[in-house]
Amino acid sequence: MEDDIEVVGEAGTAADALARIPAVRPDVAILDVRLPDGSGVEVCREIRARDESVRCLMLTSFADDEALFDAIMAGASGYVLKAIRGNELLSAVRDVAAGKSLLDPVATARVMERLRNGGAEPDDKFDGLTDQERRILDLIGEGLTNRAIGERLHLAEKTIKNYVSSLLSKLGMERRSQAAAYVARRQAERRRD
Repeated sequence: MEDDIEVVGEAGTAADALARIPAVRPDVAILDVRLPDGSGVEVCREIRARDESVRCLMLTSFADDEALFDAIMAGASGYVLKAIRGNELLSAVRDVAAGKSLLDPVATARVMERLRNGGAEPDDKFDGLTDQERRILDLIGEGLTNRAIGERLHLAEKTIKNYVSSLLSKLGMERRSQAAAYVARRQAERRRD
């Protein structure tokens, strides 16, 4: 109903979004952080890697620093809560389309502080991991499943699951994808140094 905004496509899953966005080439992709088959943050990262001209506006139910950090690292231009009013969402889409960053200043300041302190997790948390947990963390970073890690290290899948739970707890993480992103950030920092 807006003269300057046209909806060019919709997708209900990450897989659909990854197929549809390159096909319809929107100026702005509005992505839910949580999708049935993955994460809007992962979709943002993939789409931005393919085509930096597509700006991504993340939509979420929760004001979650970890998700905001991941969204910024993935190249999102904006991050808004689903409680946003319709006219505010339209303004957000227009701002992002115009190249403006639409990120909450307070949350962004917390994320920037984390970046200045070496990333999402302080090194002392990494230093608290055992050698075996570090090996398993690296293999998570390679995208291996617990079963594949178990086969590689000649350990039972349940043993790997216990190691993964332990290392996630030590790193202050809840999800395996956070650990994979953490490995990628550490590797990128080592390449820069």
